[in-house]
Amino acid sequence: MPGAAKSVKASVGQSQRGAEESPVIKWILILLALAFCFLFLLLPLANVFVQALAKGWSWYWESLANADSWAAIRLTLLVAAISVPLNTIFGLAAAWAIAKFDFPGKSILVTLIDLPFSVSPVVAGLMFVVLFGLQGFLGPWLDAHEIKIIFAVPGIVLATVFITFPFVARELIPVMQATGAEQEQAALTLGASGWQTFWHVTLPSVKWGLIYGIVLCNARAMGEFGAVSVVSGHITGQTDTMPLRVEKLYNEYNAPAAFAVASLLALLALLTLGIKTLLEWKQAREYERAQRGGRQGEPKLPIDLTCS
Repeated sequence: MPGAAKSVKASVGQSQRGAEESPVIKWILILLALAFCFLFLLLPLANVFVQALAKGWSWYWESLANADSWAAIRLTLLVAAISVPLNTIFGLAAAWAIAKFDFPGKSILVTLIDLPFSVSPVVAGLMFVVLFGLQGFLGPWLDAHEIKIIFAVPGIVLATVFITFPFVARELIPVMQATGAEQEQAALTLGASGWQTFWHVTLPSVKWGLIYGIVLCNARAMGEFGAVSVVSGHITGQTDTMPLRVEKLYNEYNAPAAFAVASLLALLALLTLGIKTLLEWKQAREYERAQRGGRQGEPKLPIDLTCS
């Protein structure tokens, strides 16, 4: 037996040594990854801010304070403020239905949620033009009732909602499937109603996945270009979002102003990345704390099941 144990240890040690790379190979791979990130991520990002400030801070603030640029900023924030809550409500409902229940057409619903990932944003925008445009399927009826969707804010909102609605649902579905239905069943057994179970049990257990999905949805909503470009009509001061405003300024050979607006988008992207990193760090800390508490014999019931 001792000889067999020694042979097993020797074979494990050989397999571990065979799987390990030499320090030289490790550092080469690390340097290649860092060089790739620097050339294709950090350098272009730094160039945006350098070009934005090429004419000084006064020109930078004047470019952002321009009436048309400020209208594009307001419209971008308005579209995000409408589309993100709508996608949050849809994502919660869809994830709850898919993760907690079995029903006919469940696989079709999952496929429909993934549809915007497989459809080009330009095609999605064209789809709304075909539906709601003046020569489209519903165009004559909308025109008769003086309802304008294409080349107006409603069309931009619809296109943005379509492009971004998978993000919240796709983040919540695996989280809800992993948590299971035991906590909800326990709450219902204790006399909680459906809404009490949702607010006090389901929602706290998926809060990090929900926030993470909202952050990603908001980032895509503010940066969407293709679908919005098709349905907006590029009306300066009315239907230009920040990405469309950047393109228009650059085509007008006003590069510093274009980079100024682009730098604001980059700052929003960096803020989103920072929030995402913070959420991942806090989630990892909570997981480690829960694991440590379970090993030490502490009660692992972070959710209050008492219902008033």
